[in-house]
Amino acid sequence: MLANFKKGLVSAPKELNSPSHAQQYKNHHQNQDPMSHFLNSNPNCLSFSFGNDASLAFDPSSQQRLFSSMDNIYCIFLGGLDNLCTLNKQYGLTKQVNEPMFVIQAYKTLRDRGPYPAHSVLRELEGSFGFILYDLKAKTVFVSLGADGGVKLFWGIAADGSVVISDNLMVIKSSCSKSFAPFPSGCMYHTEGGLMSFEHPKNKMKAISRVDSEGVMCGATFKVDVYSKTTQAMPRVGSEANWATWG
Repeated sequence: MLANFKKGLVSAPKELNSPSHAQQYKNHHQNQDPMSHFLNSNPNCLSFSFGNDASLAFDPSSQQRLFSSMDNIYCIFLGGLDNLCTLNKQYGLTKQVNEPMFVIQAYKTLRDRGPYPAHSVLRELEGSFGFILYDLKAKTVFVSLGADGGVKLFWGIAADGSVVISDNLMVIKSSCSKSFAPFPSGCMYHTEGGLMSFEHPKNKMKAISRVDSEGVMCGATFKVDVYSKTTQAMPRVGSEANWATWG
């Protein structure tokens, strides 16, 4: 699967840029367009373009790749939820609701009614999973990766400054050169709040320098800083809260 978001729509951490990014992008034409590369290497893919803002693609024939859309919200889901039936009952959803449909419904609940913070919802998900959600109307991106390491995602910054997210490492490397890293497990990214751990929401994330097999500095990885707390207290969430208090 692949998601490509224009610069500004997703503000990736600056440490995701390789220290040598200016040199690596000197010949812009050498960096492949991520969507073209992905579609050429996956002839059975379905793709969706949202103007110049975003594009999504996935291979429906691949196992554990699901896609759903509702009310201008689009979600690609990798893996599976072991407790999906329980979650559907909890949210008052039918048995026919699959994983990406559940994520969309949970997101809408958080966005519109906000009964509890997003990290508490994600901690209830059991299984190996990763998902990318795009809210077209709100121009909002929501990405998360389970904590068990069963599903892998990578994200990087392309030559034009757009952010690329995929489980296909070759596509990431071809479009982002050295400015990429694994998306951290047990974490979520949201347009309003950036990157945070849903397992340890009160702790800051810190960048860890990364060098590849050739000795070249790459985009940094991120992990929970157990010694550093967020400067803001966890927001109190009530019936009038919305996604702005997403953490």
